[in-house]
Amino acid sequence: MFYKRVFDFFASLLGLLFLSPLFFIVSFFIKILMPGPIFFIQERVGLSGKLFKLIKFRTMTLSRNSNNFEPGNKNRITTLGNFLRKSKIDELPQLVNVLKGDMSFVGPRPEVVEWTKVYKDLWAIVHEVKPGVTDNASLVFRNEEEILANSSNPIETYKNEILPHKLELYIDYVNNRTFLSDILIIIKTIKEVITK
Repeated sequence: MFYKRVFDFFASLLGLLFLSPLFFIVSFFIKILMPGPIFFIQERVGLSGKLFKLIKFRTMTLSRNSNNFEPGNKNRITTLGNFLRKSKIDELPQLVNVLKGDMSFVGPRPEVVEWTKVYKDLWAIVHEVKPGVTDNASLVFRNEEEILANSSNPIETYKNEILPHKLELYIDYVNNRTFLSDILIIIKTIKEVITK
């Protein structure tokens, strides 16, 4: 949808300009309190199965394997990182991904390669559209980290309970997406962030 790309481009550009002071402040505190890089950059799977580099503010201590999926593991999350995650500020650098065209504001959340090898047929449908910063699955599973942290087997919980439900929501989005529904999801997401 051409108009969706136009909206994504100008909205992300304005967002980056408007939020630049916040980016500076967050970057400063990450550098002071969490020695190492400011951003967490991880390879994710996007439109048509193509890989791209997703950008977030770093919320964890450094690890040798940045592409590892560690469901429910909160041991490496710093105090500042915990605040950034709860407030969703850590997600804001994805505006750069939206500006570049790797992502859209609304769409299925991009996954690491490892998990796109599970339920391949369903992922093939999901990858017909650009991944997004937010979607209905993000709202339903806003407490995903807590669910996994309380699970005796986080990987199995993610594979057998969370991921199948997410894929259902992703495919529903692919099949029923409209520009109006995107706007409604954005409004719901802003409301959720503000009220929590």
